[in-house]
Amino acid sequence: MIAGVSRREVFLGVAGVAAASLCPPLVNGSPAAPPDTSAPWPNFPHLDPKLVAEVVGKSHFDESAVRKLITEHPSLVNACWDWGFGDWETPLGAASHTGRRTIAEYLIEQGARIDIFAAAMLGYTDVVQALVTANPGIQRTLGPHCITLLAHAKAGGAKAYKTFEYLKSLGDADNAPAIVPITDAEKKSFVGVYSYGTGASDRIEITIDDRGFLLFQKSGDPSRIRIHAVGNGAFFPAGAPMARLVFDTTKSPEILTITSGPQSLVSTRTVAP
Repeated sequence: MIAGVSRREVFLGVAGVAAASLCPPLVNGSPAAPPDTSAPWPNFPHLDPKLVAEVVGKSHFDESAVRKLITEHPSLVNACWDWGFGDWETPLGAASHTGRRTIAEYLIEQGARIDIFAAAMLGYTDVVQALVTANPGIQRTLGPHCITLLAHAKAGGAKAYKTFEYLKSLGDADNAPAIVPITDAEKKSFVGVYSYGTGASDRIEITIDDRGFLLFQKSGDPSRIRIHAVGNGAFFPAGAPMARLVFDTTKSPEILTITSGPQSLVSTRTVAP
């Protein structure tokens, strides 16, 4: 018997719990419908890809949404989203390159696996130095979207100033892939819809956003991927510098060839601007 608690009180407590478990919660005065457990969630047994995309996307800027998602789905804290062509990003990775310190700290508290990019943004200079000492050249590793380690430290602001100065002193922590500037007219020449099959989703849309970046998007896919010019009609997708998108506007209809490792895809423009 627990000190200070009578047998009768224990019995009544157990009975109350049992009764509560038999009575469904009320919604607007009526019993709530039980959850549907007859069908698995999307992508079962893996996490719902929509939730993964949402938590990574929100981790760039929306702390309240991130807290709500992680509270409801704790496993999302280490989820990873492929924006396209292998441009993988975690919630912590998103918060790190955008300088969202409070989001990053919350994610780490919830079990996110800290890496050198988060350490750089948070100003953990000793950690960054130790990793560079242990793995010379690691400072050249690129983060999500090909964002450099130095850029992560810069995103950390004043609290990461010491880390920024240390990485800057190394001379090679800001080695983003070279991008060839192209004119607005050149960008517009690539805009359109490219098809590689007869299905409704066998389409690629090339558009220009309000900041002047060319965007790649497969029909039905939420990811809109920036593509960067390397010259002669060739581009690479953000975060995947080894992949190539090559436009041939000399053909009629125009052709877009996409190569990623040993895989390739040829599409033709079916809708021009």
